[in-house]
Amino acid sequence: MTKLVIVESPAKARTIGRYLGPEYVVEASIGHIRDLPRPSELPADMKKGPYGKFAVNIEDDFDPYYVVNPDKKKKVTELRKLLKDADELYLATDEDREGEAIAWHLLEALKPKVPVKRMVFHEITKEAINRALENTRDIDTELVDAQETRRILDRLVGYEVSPLLWRKVAPSLSAGRVQSVTTRIVVERERERMAFVPASYWDVAVRHAKDGEEFESKLHSLDDARIATGKDFTDDGDLKPKQQRDGVRTLNEADATAIAQALEGADSSVASVETKPYRRRPAAPFTTSTLQQEASRKLRMSSRDTMSIAQALYENGYITYMRTDSTNLSGEAISAARKQIKELYGAASLPDKPRMYASKSKGAQEAHEAIRPAGDSFRTPQQVASELRGREYALYELIWKRTVASQMADATGSTASVRLVADIGGAGGAQEATLAASGTIITFRGFLAAYEESRDKKRYEDHSESRLPDLHEGEIVSNEEATADGHETTPPPRYTEASLVRTLEEKGIGRPSTYASTISTIIDRGYVYKKGQALVPTWLAFSVVRLLVDNLPDLVDYDFTADMETDLDDIAAGQKGRTEYLDTFYHGGQGTNGLHGQVDGLGDIDARAVNTIELSDRVAVRVGRYGPYLEEVNDKGEMSRRANIPEDIAPDELTVEKAIELLDAAMQEDRELGKDPETGYSIVVKDGRFGPYVSEVLPDDAVSYTPTGRVSKTKPKPKTASLFASMSPETVTIEDAVRLLSLPREVGESQGEMIIATNGRYGPYMKRGKDSRSLETEDQIFEITLEEAEKIFAEPKKRGRAAARPPLAELGKDPVSGGTILLKDGRFGPYVTDGEVNASVPRSDDINQITPERAQDLLVQRRLKIAEQGGPKARNKTKNTVRKGRNSAAKKK
Repeated sequence: MTKLVIVESPAKARTIGRYLGPEYVVEASIGHIRDLPRPSELPADMKKGPYGKFAVNIEDDFDPYYVVNPDKKKKVTELRKLLKDADELYLATDEDREGEAIAWHLLEALKPKVPVKRMVFHEITKEAINRALENTRDIDTELVDAQETRRILDRLVGYEVSPLLWRKVAPSLSAGRVQSVTTRIVVERERERMAFVPASYWDVAVRHAKDGEEFESKLHSLDDARIATGKDFTDDGDLKPKQQRDGVRTLNEADATAIAQALEGADSSVASVETKPYRRRPAAPFTTSTLQQEASRKLRMSSRDTMSIAQALYENGYITYMRTDSTNLSGEAISAARKQIKELYGAASLPDKPRMYASKSKGAQEAHEAIRPAGDSFRTPQQVASELRGREYALYELIWKRTVASQMADATGSTASVRLVADIGGAGGAQEATLAASGTIITFRGFLAAYEESRDKKRYEDHSESRLPDLHEGEIVSNEEATADGHETTPPPRYTEASLVRTLEEKGIGRPSTYASTISTIIDRGYVYKKGQALVPTWLAFSVVRLLVDNLPDLVDYDFTADMETDLDDIAAGQKGRTEYLDTFYHGGQGTNGLHGQVDGLGDIDARAVNTIELSDRVAVRVGRYGPYLEEVNDKGEMSRRANIPEDIAPDELTVEKAIELLDAAMQEDRELGKDPETGYSIVVKDGRFGPYVSEVLPDDAVSYTPTGRVSKTKPKPKTASLFASMSPETVTIEDAVRLLSLPREVGESQGEMIIATNGRYGPYMKRGKDSRSLETEDQIFEITLEEAEKIFAEPKKRGRAAARPPLAELGKDPVSGGTILLKDGRFGPYVTDGEVNASVPRSDDINQITPERAQDLLVQRRLKIAEQGGPKARNKTKNTVRKGRNSAAKKK
């Protein structure tokens, strides 16, 4: 009796296969096998019908039309063949909505005639697999409905709104139900930074000594007026209204210096000593969201990398399922953690009772246990060190530490707060200065022996705590040194991936399982880029957000988007019907205007206004087809000058002063080199978006001619040419410019064809008819002879450039192939290679921070993808196989 078990990935199939008997055949579907096609991929007879716009029939219960993905046709055929020899089918995809949908699509595509069982588990261990076999169930159609509703919502939003962006902002842009709201969050934070006005304030730090032991205090108040710190100011640079009413004083440099001079060398009296017990509890075990946040803070991993590595750990049996909103631990997991605590940290670190954590999430879509090491007993990081490397090991260690620490005793100690007073004799207009010092002493580390949770950096966080000596009220201590320090308030910090994930979760936007893909999408689409760990919006994102906020406000409203997630949870729980919900969302009803009505009812949108970000009355940023640029107008409102915006200037750094500086520099850069001796036209050197170049300056009355010699209605375009890498705008001559503008150069005739040499997108090259060869240097364009050119053409054509670019970095040996890993800059961007496998470096990665471990991870992911696709092969160009969506009325709610 043969039983066919289908999972999503080969790695998961291999791990499960180890725990099942010979009667089981475990095969991978390699993810989703079906999806909504693009409208252009629909059969000809359906393109003009109700499915033509979305591949979803919006007039008939939002019935979807699915196709088998082209690269999965062979896989579906293989699964059908295996099914013919099977007596039972087990669908063992993940237990969340996504996994349930994959299982349903497999059922629809394979149409099995044997008994079908849904098999679910949250970890891949022998015990868990055996329990899953004993507790199979049917496919949960309500979970499938929720996932299908999400997919249809994304299709409706994307296909209705994206064309609007193409027409009014730029081609090839995309809008998304969650990605657009996420982009808005990042843009609004940047707007806060742009509007921020810094405030200056001073403080005084004093170093004291008692019996040879030193400690530090800060000036707290003068007479009865508290001294202002950074958190007392608004983002407009003023003291907050309450602080003004309370008489908080802002210290200037002169007063701070005078006070420091009065304090230094004098004595202070201890006015009060307050001691409180200190207790700190461990953080809950990881959920999807908190794992992404902590991996970003501690390991500098992106959300996408964290989830990719976590999935590999799960599929290979190291951790439990990585998409979960729950902080709960099973009884077996708690027992395993408590056993290791006693063995590794001692009985004192083990609390009397297990800790129970309540999940704060309202979501009902995910697994019901936190992310933890797999199994009824945990393997320590040392026990898996020989099996896991690089970032896989680091992430496992993080999960193990967090899980064990969550069941450990509190850290305890005491916190002391001290006030000291000193006579300053009128310095700074005050008679008495009050100083403050505080310190915490940890007497029992508890869970801190295993793990300490990181936190996102906050503005004006006080890190001045220090260990204090034994002090008593009325005691005199000496002021060894006093220092006046000036400060400026800081703008709200940019989001990091960690803080953005936390914000999305707090607002209820999206679900933790989608955060990694959402953040990756807004980076890949050019709406956001990374500057170190910070997420910076592009000017393009400003335009997109403005268009959506002004014209489709509901789509980027935080509460509206969060309510959509709640509605999807209700559909998953069977409390709301998918058809009614989709109909209200798209067509409207119950006093609301649906998406279709909102888009259809839009009036004429001023594209120029959408793509303008004003910096002052005269200077604005324009988002153009080829990127952002500055534009200044004169007193009459007419454009007077323009300048490109360098890519390394973030929006909040582009002040009016900086903009004027760029505009002034652009005027200087249009340096006239002289006259072209042949045409008499002036030639100037300019600094463009893609680097410096030379250009003709055509007179206003210049004309162009048609092939028949008549004057053309089209105005002539000036000839332009990029400078060679060896040239600079400051030193380029008129002779250099004339030579550059003369390109392409005719080298000579060969085999009945003219050989031309010129510069191209990928560097210097020669062309003879349809045959081309790369040149090693740009100077060869002018120097190569006909004989030398024919010799190069006589050699076999090499793939790519004739001379390979040197590697950007060497990143050690690859543990799989043994080859040296190199970071290279290729034709389509940076990549890493071990000589056998090439893996592109994602745009979200900073190539200056690529580590050997990260390079190894990229190569592993690439090998897995190649393996999942059955090895290197040509793209399958056969026509899509179509499958109709669900029509059963029982499935529609």
